[in-house]
Formats: sequence, structure tokens, C-alpha cells
Amino acid sequence: MINNRNFLVLFLFLMASALRAQTINGTWHGQLDLQTLKLSIVFHFDPSNPTVDSPDQGAKGIKAQMNYISADSVSISMPTLNASFAGRHKNGQIKGTFKQNGMSLPLVLTPGEVNRNRPQTPRPPFPYTTEEVSFINPIDSAVLAGTLTYPTNYNSDHRCPVLLMISGSGLQDRNEALMEHQPFAVISDNLARHGIATLRYDDRSVGQSTGDASNATSLHFMEDAAAGIQLLRSKGSFSDVGVLGHSEGGMIAFMLAARKQTDFIVTIGAPGLRGDSVLLLQNELAAKQAGTNLKTDIRQVRQAIKAQGNPWLDFFIDYDPSADIAEADCPALVLNGAKDMQVYAEPNIAAIRRNMPKDTPYTIKVYPGLNHLMQHCTTGLPAEYADIEETIAEEVLDDISEWLAKLPLK
Repeated sequence: MINNRNFLVLFLFLMASALRAQTINGTWHGQLDLQTLKLSIVFHFDPSNPTVDSPDQGAKGIKAQMNYISADSVSISMPTLNASFAGRHKNGQIKGTFKQNGMSLPLVLTPGEVNRNRPQTPRPPFPYTTEEVSFINPIDSAVLAGTLTYPTNYNSDHRCPVLLMISGSGLQDRNEALMEHQPFAVISDNLARHGIATLRYDDRSVGQSTGDASNATSLHFMEDAAAGIQLLRSKGSFSDVGVLGHSEGGMIAFMLAARKQTDFIVTIGAPGLRGDSVLLLQNELAAKQAGTNLKTDIRQVRQAIKAQGNPWLDFFIDYDPSADIAEADCPALVLNGAKDMQVYAEPNIAAIRRNMPKDTPYTIKVYPGLNHLMQHCTTGLPAEYADIEETIAEEVLDDISEWLAKLPLK
């Protein structure tokens, strides 16, 4: 017979054994502080299938390896990212260190997924139809997959204008997803409700698209976009074919216009200066926000970049868009945010205005208080992007649709 005292000892022994048998599991998330940018990261601690998500970059299900896991500690590595995390569980958190390519950052994880409010993201049912399409860049056999959105009450007997949407730098999906914002989905939805069709597509090697992106430059991405324009023209459903480009996509819009590939362009945060000057201003503005008066010699910037051996960066720092801007003789709507810290509005817009053909109908507008994503912001730094609920300012959406409505289309 077990007396009360023995029963209590047995109960505590069984509880301790149960705790020892438990391990950290489930979904945990944290935020990496990169000073100018904060990136969320999500770990799925499943011993049989551990994975990692980077929702701010639109990457999910990254394969991982569980090195060690117990009730109070975990070690996991991500070979494809050359990264790892190790931490200890205490008081409902896992505190540890994230390492990647020789860099170490503190990282605190809490249970659950990352949940953010994005009120502008379109939700079904939609008052318009969409079509899944694909097209081929024949120069290097990249197959690009995308979504063609027809306007509300579309009638095949009445041809409407269409916009091909080109994303900014970095490989992105067709919605240009970033930190759970989906700018291209928001713009496409707005334009469909105003009688404009759009085609947005996954960058090569992203989502359902194929192709080699490791050595691709802006010229390769321009060729991808040109193939999309060719698809839209071949359909015979559209009166005019234009381009809407964000950041690098805006630069590519000018390239296409200079080559007479497009009937009109809309650019958002497009550079007007040579790439090395754009990067130099980025660094100086970020340093100024951090309270440091940084003055970097442009030669130092170029040397540091050339040492990386990155084909995209090598092309970007050498590329001067002035010649293409000067040849872009189609109607153009050029937009930027006054608080853009990535493509600083004042000098870049001045360069675009200086080089635009004088007899070309163009409109340039800089919005006070908006950042590179055209969000209302405080500092304009990329670190704010994730915390801002707005995906793109409504006045920008209105201006784009109103400008398109006034175009003398075919």
C-alpha cells in the first residue's frame, strides 16, 4: 500500500520523467535585426521534416537539418542558406544565435507563426476573371509563368489596354511579395476595377517559372519582359501594351521603351542615376538616419562590389540609364516617394527629368511622406516596411488609374 508521502514522491518522479521525455517542437518565429532591415524567420521543429520560412522574402519550406533537439535546447542548420541556429528554451522563449556566411546575430524565438495585417491584399470573390499563362524567353529558354487579369466586365469585342508588371531587384514572385505585402496584386486588382488588364509573372527560377538566375543581369530580365510583351501582343485582345515597373523594373521599363517595345510606361522608384551612385546614396542616407555622417568614395563602393563577383551587381553599378531614358519617347508616368531611402528621389528624379525627350508626353510626381514601396512612413528605411500595414498608398493607385484613363489609346 502506498501512503500519501510515497504517492507524492512517485508523482513528482513521474512528472520529472515526462518533462525529460519532452522536446521542443512545433512552429516558432523570431526577427533578425539587420539594422536597416528586420527580417522575420519561422522554424518548424519537426524532427522528421524540419523546415524554415522567410516570410518577408516570400520563401517557405526551406529544407533544414535537425542537429540536436531536447526539452531545453535546439540546434538546426539550413545547408542551402549556409546558415544555422542554436538556442536554449527558457520562460516560453528560445534564445540563441543565428549564423550565416560568417555573420552571427542574436535571435529570440516565440511560439507560433508570423501574423501581420495587410488590409489591401485582394480577397476573393473578384469581379473580374484571371487566366494562368506562360511565355518563353527564346534567348536562354527561360519559361515565365504568370497571371493575366482581365478588367471587370471584360468583353472580347472591346479591346482594352494591358500592363506588363516588372518587379524590383532580387528574385520575386508575381505579386512582388515582400514582408507579406503583395504590391502587384494590389495594383492589378485596382486596375482591373478601372478597365485595365495586367500580366504579372514569377521572376525566372521563382515559383512556377524556370531559367537560370544565378548569372542573370537586368538585360536578361529585360529580355524576359520583352517575351511577356510579345505574348500580350499576340493575343490580339488588347489595344495598347504598356509596362509598369518598380525599382529595377522601372529601369527596365525605360530600356524597353528605348527599344520601342512598349506603348507607354509607368515607373515607381526607378533610378535615373548610374547604379554605383544609387548604391552610394543608399549607404549615405542609411548612415545619416543612424546618426553617422558617412562619406564614401565611389571608387571604394565599386571595388567592394567588383570583389564579390556578382554578375547582376557588376552590370548594375556600370549601367547609366540616361541614354535609354533619352530614347524613351512613349507616354510615361514617373512616380517616386520623397522618403525613398533606396532610390533617393531628389537626384534620381532630377536625372530622369533632365534626360526625358522634350516632345514626349510624360508626368513626374514625387509624393511627400512615401517610401520606396509607396507606403506612408516615418523614416523611409526598409526596417519599417514590415510594420506598416498599408501596402501602397491609395493616392498612388488613384493617380495610376487616372493617368491611364486619360491616355490617347488605340
